Amino acid sequence: MNILINNTGLLEKMSPITLDEMQRVRLMNRVDDKFVAPASFLRLLLEDIAPYFRVQANNGKRAALYQTQYLDTPSFDMFVVHHNGKLNRQKVRIRSYVESNSSFLEIKNKNNRGQTGKMRIPIPFPSVRSVADLGDDAIRFLDEQTVFDISSLTPSLSNRFDRITLVNNEGTERVTIDLNLSFLNHHTGNGMLMDNLMIIEMKQAGRQPSRFRDALRRQRIKPHPFSKYCMGSVLTNPCLKYNRFKNKWIFINKIIHLTDDSN
Repeated sequence: MNILINNTGLLEKMSPITLDEMQRVRLMNRVDDKFVAPASFLRLLLEDIAPYFRVQANNGKRAALYQTQYLDTPSFDMFVVHHNGKLNRQKVRIRSYVESNSSFLEIKNKNNRGQTGKMRIPIPFPSVRSVADLGDDAIRFLDEQTVFDISSLTPSLSNRFDRITLVNNEGTERVTIDLNLSFLNHHTGNGMLMDNLMIIEMKQAGRQPSRFRDALRRQRIKPHPFSKYCMGSVLTNPCLKYNRFKNKWIFINKIIHLTDDSN
């Protein structure tokens, strides 16, 4: 079932927001809340919040294909820091917007207050085979901003997904809804498709009332942390320690099985 196609009518009825307008609500330093639910809940959520949100539109499309390549050390230090529950942590990735053919080298930081900050620079390609492929400017950016030895960084995991981006009418909140998520592990060659899950992320400059959060509560969708890098790594690399994420994988399996049983 292609959830995006089935909900195209609802997305088309929502007021659009352009990429230029989106620049005013980038929320690069923000508080994030994540939710995981069956993708079949998308229609109910869109029907509930449509009057209060606009949907990002680019060249007439109201959903965009994203691609990400994560870099990590040979001992998976970024994964391990997250797995061990360290509050101050960092991820290095290349984020690509497939339709617009644009890519950025990003460093994502999360501090012990739960705030997420992101720094990035444009690069001319969506993936690399080694850090050396990035070029001098990008290497200098990494050297200045990351806490890791950049000479040790190598491609670890890639993912692809379709993203719907919503902004409330007040311009104070951004919501992303990711669907049709797939992974490819660069170390093991293993892949994984999770096309019946929906990953929702609410981004706010600070805690505030939210109509979208209210809509989630009405569907009994509760906050549930989900790291695409960590869960994708666990699912595609059986050698990684994953006991801290075991309950999350059980929860995700329940969603998958409920979805499968309903079809």
